[in-house]
Amino acid sequence: MTDVVKKVYDTEDDSHRIFLVVVDDSEEMLVALRFACMRAKSVGGRVALFRDIEPSDYHHWASVSDLMQQEAREAAEERLNELAQEVVELSGLIPSLYIRAGPIEEELIALINEEPTISVLVLAASASKDGPGPLVSHLIGKGTNSCRIPITIVPGNLSASQIDALA
Repeated sequence: MTDVVKKVYDTEDDSHRIFLVVVDDSEEMLVALRFACMRAKSVGGRVALFRDIEPSDYHHWASVSDLMQQEAREAAEERLNELAQEVVELSGLIPSLYIRAGPIEEELIALINEEPTISVLVLAASASKDGPGPLVSHLIGKGTNSCRIPITIVPGNLSASQIDALA
């Protein structure tokens, strides 16, 4: 077991648990958010929100690409701030906020590895017939070997009362 993992798990209480939620535009993300908030509240932990900005594919004109990245970052900040209010209402604590730019799978694992206080990744699986979603599929496939923390995957079709009962 590495020192980073020991630091996260060898705590005398659960007050150091940080539940990381990946923020995207899916409906099921709100399920993961509520679960993380309620779980953090029940164990005395905290919530962290992560939003990834995909790199712009528009390389022909650097100024246009830079403007697109700036607008994407501003939109990410706005979305995280909106959700932070919800986290405060549900858990009673202000969340940590993270924004990164790059391929989401790489940036997520890098964040988890760089932040030793993050102890659980909470995702919600899509209820669609197309599968659980690309990030969940990646993490339960190739990604689990590179992730140093447990991954909680919540069914994306749970109601608020079902989530509250589970957490």
